[in-house]
Amino acid sequence: MPALLFDIGNVLVTFDFNRCATRMAEFSPLAAAEVYEAIAPFKEPLESGRMGEEEFIGRCVDALDFTGTREQFSEIWCDIFTLNTPMAQTLATLPRKPPCYLFSNTNDPHKRWLLEKFAVFNHFDGGVYSHEAKCMKPDDAIYHMAIDMFGLDPARTFYVDDLAPNIETGQRLGFQCFHYDPARHAPLHEALHAWVAGAPAESGAAAA
Repeated sequence: MPALLFDIGNVLVTFDFNRCATRMAEFSPLAAAEVYEAIAPFKEPLESGRMGEEEFIGRCVDALDFTGTREQFSEIWCDIFTLNTPMAQTLATLPRKPPCYLFSNTNDPHKRWLLEKFAVFNHFDGGVYSHEAKCMKPDDAIYHMAIDMFGLDPARTFYVDDLAPNIETGQRLGFQCFHYDPARHAPLHEALHAWVAGAPAESGAAAA
């Protein structure tokens, strides 16, 4: 069965960690430019499922000498996303919708925030998330998990991602891949509408 597989960050939503760093600095002796460096060592363990949310917050609070509450930290950590409106419009205007799935390197607080705040995620029937899968793109393992979980046929699955290493794994495993650039949305709109209508775009089509 045909299916759609979508990354989240810089595909369905854009994000700005500078906004997070600037707001974190209001509660820290560190400058905004230093904030991300201080918390960066904990981001990958959180997204790979090797560190839980509470431990992540505790370590970041200590690293930043954060003077706000844990609730304030969580809100600032999550409030970095903006809807990619052209993508939302593209999904809303598809002539028919095959099953749609999310496929993201993310973490539990970001996942909760996104699903609660943005209606675009109502288009999707489920997802594979790195912090739950305990593995991350571009490793093969998480792609095979998506294939098995949703019964995907890669040759009939249109996969959208903004990062070249993720696209390279997808191509090697036989997915119909589109390397997406949110600054150039029109090629994706055209390719996805053509694919859904039964005239798939060439595998590996790129918006770059």
